[in-house]
Amino acid sequence: MSSVVPLPFRADHIGSFLRPDYLIKAREAHAKYCIGAAELRQIEDRAIAEIVQMQRDVGLKAITDGEFRRTYFHVDFLRQLGGVASEEPRTITREDGSLELAPPVIKVMDKVRHIKNIQLADFEYLQRQTLALGDATLMPKVTLPSPTMLHFRGGRAGISQQAYPELEPEFYEDVAKAYGAELQSLADAGCRYVQMDDTNLAYLCDEKMRAAARRRGDDPNELPYRYADFINRVVAYKPQGMTLGIHLCRGNFRSTYAAAGNYEPVAEALLAKMQLDAFFLEYDDERSGDFRPLRYLPKGKQVVLGLITSKFGQMESKDDIKRRIDEAARYAPLEQLCLSPQCGFSSTVHGNNIAFDEQRRKLELVVEIAEEVWGAA
Repeated sequence: MSSVVPLPFRADHIGSFLRPDYLIKAREAHAKYCIGAAELRQIEDRAIAEIVQMQRDVGLKAITDGEFRRTYFHVDFLRQLGGVASEEPRTITREDGSLELAPPVIKVMDKVRHIKNIQLADFEYLQRQTLALGDATLMPKVTLPSPTMLHFRGGRAGISQQAYPELEPEFYEDVAKAYGAELQSLADAGCRYVQMDDTNLAYLCDEKMRAAARRRGDDPNELPYRYADFINRVVAYKPQGMTLGIHLCRGNFRSTYAAAGNYEPVAEALLAKMQLDAFFLEYDDERSGDFRPLRYLPKGKQVVLGLITSKFGQMESKDDIKRRIDEAARYAPLEQLCLSPQCGFSSTVHGNNIAFDEQRRKLELVVEIAEEVWGAA
């Protein structure tokens, strides 16, 4: 499968979508042992077929399964790697009454290894649904959590001293090999487009998060470069012909966020050092800072500007978005820029505080603006 448009697409998206009520109820029934795994999967299949059709109808070319088979964008994948264990995430209430997703405790208990193909069956179903639409320009896209999430949350304390007396190079190389095996299994099935979701680099833009890293014994100025090397180990195993991108997420639980701050503290490590093909950056409000960090973008790489919020239903002004694209183009060539919502609409099963029709209109707006700015979505 190939696309006449280089990846990422001018109008792209992060991956997750609001779950329909019947799917949420089915997952709840499965958790209570009222329905089995096979019945739940059939219901997921139906919901995915519907969301694939919706993406095609609004004019998107990158097609995901909405992450409909996951409860959390990261935990559901990471805990299926050999040597990794995770508790369930917890919801806590902030002082203002809003809810926040407490970071799950993800621990490396043994040598990290790829013990099974985690996303393969899900991709194969997505690919069948995409092919069934009869449009050769559509590209099924797989989203994975970033490997850095196995380090940042717990630091050295979260990784077994017995399994890894020293992190460098064994820990980073084992994780990279595990990801490489997963990417190869997807490539062998025809997958050409993968996006990794990373909260950690975005968190290192926030002084509160940087202070927390210091308390764990990590240097927040050194970590971005260490993570760049970490990601590049994964890139070394990337199958030929696959586009591999990364999305920096600042938190996306029920329309809340966890981090703020200009990208400057991580920009050089992210854009100039990581040997990835594309960078999805959140730029939907002032907490992301200005576009000056884009000056580090090398030739041949793409930045997808997340200018349209996925957190709230109020529609952005088309003229305002075009003006912001022009501002970004002062620091990176317009031909190296694309457009997307700032994050997914439902990074966890709970979903953001936005209606289904608002979600659709946001995506239509992305496509319309991309066509007007670049001549193609």
